[in-house]
Amino acid sequence: MDLTVLVYRLAQKLPSSELYRLVAQMTRSAASVPANIAEGHARSTRRDYSHFLSIAKGSLMETETYLMLCLRLNYLREGDVDAAQALLTEISKMITAIRTKLDE
Repeated sequence: MDLTVLVYRLAQKLPSSELYRLVAQMTRSAASVPANIAEGHARSTRRDYSHFLSIAKGSLMETETYLMLCLRLNYLREGDVDAAQALLTEISKMITAIRTKLDE
């Protein structure tokens, strides 16, 4: 959730011309991460949970890609995305660890 809130705040810095393009995509993918984790956790099988964690990981990587694109387009600065990058790395490791445990 912290990452999602941060991405929403970063998205506010983007130009209005990106509202229905990059902003929409980036906020959707960021919101998808905790949503898929929660949905997977509510499922009745470990396999289902692992599947939703996989989807969450994909959304996480998609969010990272959009943030990197914002840097390349000079919409954001490195300092703007440092905290988000740290959260992306931490969440990625957490998802991988949970999936590994579920697959044992």
